[in-house]
Amino acid sequence: MPFVHIQVAGAHIGTGEKQQLQKQATSFMVDIMRKRPDVTAVLVDVAEPGSWAIGGEPATVAAHLDVKVTRGTNTHEEKARFVAEVAAMFRKVLGPDLPIATYVVVDEIEADAWGYDGVTQEERRLLRPQADAAETARTA
Repeated sequence: MPFVHIQVAGAHIGTGEKQQLQKQATSFMVDIMRKRPDVTAVLVDVAEPGSWAIGGEPATVAAHLDVKVTRGTNTHEEKARFVAEVAAMFRKVLGPDLPIATYVVVDEIEADAWGYDGVTQEERRLLRPQADAAETARTA
């Protein structure tokens, strides 16, 4: 149930670029981070010209991605690959002039501190064995 927040700056960011970022970020969450696509949400915000600075100087193009996932659900290798793939995606979609200060953050949240549809991830984990047992009994 990840929530991906992408922030970008640049004069050429339109609907097509936003959709490309959303689709590719979702694909990375499914293929690299092993998350379900039906509960993966991606928000792309475009910064106003002049509102993003790096080193105190206005940035003509910039990007940042922050994803929230449940702590302990991804390996070190998965997170490292995710960071690398997102960086490559940003260069492809936004161009090669991205500054070195283009960050990707994997924010791991405790399972009892967030959820969706009114149920925390911890509650889902605790309820899973009961659901599995009920399914086994139903199909036996």
